[in-house]
Amino acid sequence: MKNPIKVSNAVIKRLPKYRRYLEELKKKGVDRISSGELSKMIGYTASQIRQDLNNFGGFGQQGYGYNVESLHRQIGVILGVDRDYGIVIVGSGNLGQAIANYMHNYGTGFSVLAMFDVKPELVGRRVNSLAISDFDELGVYLAENFVDIGVITTGAESAQRAADDLVKGGVKGIWNFAPVDLQTPSLVALENVHLSDSLHSLIYYINRTDNLQ
Repeated sequence: MKNPIKVSNAVIKRLPKYRRYLEELKKKGVDRISSGELSKMIGYTASQIRQDLNNFGGFGQQGYGYNVESLHRQIGVILGVDRDYGIVIVGSGNLGQAIANYMHNYGTGFSVLAMFDVKPELVGRRVNSLAISDFDELGVYLAENFVDIGVITTGAESAQRAADDLVKGGVKGIWNFAPVDLQTPSLVALENVHLSDSLHSLIYYINRTDNLQ
């Protein structure tokens, strides 16, 4: 596999979808698949799929297609999900607990190590095997434990402070669900997830469909 100099964000964001479909094919016992067959499943053109994968080297063989297990594994290596990651969640209300439960049931690769919140009524409550800690203990925890990812599900007013504390604590990436765009140093990866943006996009398409009828 060649080491790409620069790959667009659009390509990177399509890779998890490829891997997800390949995972389903593996479960069904499918050994190989062509770009054309993947195209029908995923919705991207066969040419787009080949171009995306060619950014990282030649995975398929003409007339044979792609080895499903091998391609699934190699995309995992490209994305970096071939190793384990430790996570802390800051903001342990309904959304934070839902994410913790999702990670618990996800099965592999991601472990929620600790959860924090400012609300006294949540501190001490157990989510799976973890007791929620006071937010003021976050800095000490990060100083004593190695953490890869910080998940923020606080309100907008607390989110930047949480991000700053996570950065100081040495996390490599922040997954932000707070309704505000955060600022982090360039060396810290940041993914802002705005649920309202996604919902509003859905509403646009609902109304667009209604207008076409």
